[in-house]
Amino acid sequence: MKAIFLCVLWLTTFQVWGEVFPPDDVSAIDKPNDNGSAIILLWKKMDYETAKIFYVTYIATSPSGPFLVQPIQSSIINFKTDLPQSFGFAEDNKNWHALEITDYLLAGGEKKDMIEQNKTYYLRIGVKEGKDGNVVMHPKTFGVTPHGNYFAFNKLNNFLLFIFLTVVIIVFINLAKKNPNLFVRRIAGLEAMDDALGRATEMGRPVLFVHGLKYMHEVPTIAAVNILGRIAKKVAEFDTGLKVANWDPVIQQVSRETVKESYIEAGRPDAYKEENIYFASSEQFSYAAAVEGLMVREKPAANFYFGYFYAESLLLSETGNAAGSIQIAGTDAFTQIPFFITTCDYTLIGEELYAASAYLSREPKLLGSLKGQDLGKLMIIIVLVLGTIFTTFGWEGFSKIFWPM
Repeated sequence: MKAIFLCVLWLTTFQVWGEVFPPDDVSAIDKPNDNGSAIILLWKKMDYETAKIFYVTYIATSPSGPFLVQPIQSSIINFKTDLPQSFGFAEDNKNWHALEITDYLLAGGEKKDMIEQNKTYYLRIGVKEGKDGNVVMHPKTFGVTPHGNYFAFNKLNNFLLFIFLTVVIIVFINLAKKNPNLFVRRIAGLEAMDDALGRATEMGRPVLFVHGLKYMHEVPTIAAVNILGRIAKKVAEFDTGLKVANWDPVIQQVSRETVKESYIEAGRPDAYKEENIYFASSEQFSYAAAVEGLMVREKPAANFYFGYFYAESLLLSETGNAAGSIQIAGTDAFTQIPFFITTCDYTLIGEELYAASAYLSREPKLLGSLKGQDLGKLMIIIVLVLGTIFTTFGWEGFSKIFWPM
């Protein structure tokens, strides 16, 4: 009987007469964990909400107005559950509306103004049935002043992960200083490097090095120059010729200094020839044509392609293959890896390019960083597996720990 009475009461007060009531427990807060560029209006979900119920919000920079009407909000959107970075994952979040405001319409509704730090804003809220219904206003005005936060506590999981990986890398660097022979998975292409250089020495033909078409500040080019230094040192020890074709003047100068230093380390500064580290062309296919011409004329015994490549990868490697060269390539350009695998004798895939410097030099900082990152990747894989298992069985708490806020 009580349920029937409540239904009749609801029908007579709402469905028949169309009477609506303003929301309860309204408040305005500064958005937590941000730079002070947003505010949030909160109000509790009302029992009679349907798709026909709409909320209207007003904003002003003075408690006496003028209050500017903002876009009408449907009652079926904008909940705390949509802002987990601010309110977490509490079960009660689904019972609260949360309207995040980062900008607002000015008079006439034509231009938007952004929320500013340390400036007080005043908000009002009303409710209506249907978009054309009369607005029933909440009697109070809610003031809020946004402030920037020094710490984004919603990113604490990222910070802790950063600390963990940093500690792991430092530990492995110290271990590498004590034992430079830490195990690193065998990379066939790098182990074949000495054989390729030895073949070039026996045949009396030069070695060609190409470091892709990225600029000097790009990570693939930096990795390629590091590898060039190791190859140049071996070339100097074997007394073999080295050709380095460059497409950028900055890379050319860095390559010259790198090769020169390697020759000095090998005790052969007299064998260094600056003209062998030359500028070919700054245009992609002109550069490819120049390098192909060198391959056809001088027939280098070994070609090394390390860096980031584009469509010229197949042109270069196919010409080198036709010239009878041993070819070793390494790139993180996934679109070009199939071409290198097809035409080269050995191919370093993806991050093997970055591991090559540590693999060849056994320098403690590089080796320790490599081992530390590998352990970090292993931990991430374990977390992904556990998260998949827990989520499959409905235990979502574990995955929420790593939520990308």
